[in-house]
Amino acid sequence: GDKAFAQFLTDEINEEKKIQKHKSLPKVSGGWELEVHGTEAKLVRKIAGEKITVTFNINNSIPPSAEEDTQEQQKPDEQEPELTSTPNFVVEVIKDDTKQTLVLDCHFPEDEIGHEGEEESDIFTIREVSFQPTGEANWKDTNYTLNTDSLDWALYDHLMDFLADRGVDNTFADELIELSTALEHQEYIKFLEDLKSFVKCQ
Repeated sequence: GDKAFAQFLTDEINEEKKIQKHKSLPKVSGGWELEVHGTEAKLVRKIAGEKITVTFNINNSIPPSAEEDTQEQQKPDEQEPELTSTPNFVVEVIKDDTKQTLVLDCHFPEDEIGHEGEEESDIFTIREVSFQPTGEANWKDTNYTLNTDSLDWALYDHLMDFLADRGVDNTFADELIELSTALEHQEYIKFLEDLKSFVKCQ
């Protein structure tokens, strides 16, 4: 059984490498520096008196596919639908002269992806906003967190503009999806390779 499993994994790895779009991770324009630690990625950008970091994790970032029912009718030569990784991401804005960090928790609404025609709509939304003490690893649940569900739309628009002014806009979000998708695929291939080594190990 293990031998067949290892052979299957070898074929699978070759297939995945064939469809891999990016041999190296795509860059995000606008002077963002990328740090990757396993499945977590962090983009950092410094502008006058501020540091902006965007953090996301690729785990569980691929929305469940709606096409699962139609798999049976798929012709053998058809390409599988491309998987896209749309992770939640956290934007932190740190101003040099304050002890607080503004934290904005953003996500991609599932129904928004793929509506290219609508220029106006934002492809990501802000879910929560809070202040956290700068430099502390663990955020406090005792800090007030603003949930945007019941938010005055004018305030919400200002928050979106605030992010856009710092380079977090639709273009950035598109590039983040591309980066995340490439990273997810890279990690998936690495996982298959590790699994193959594990299975073959006597």
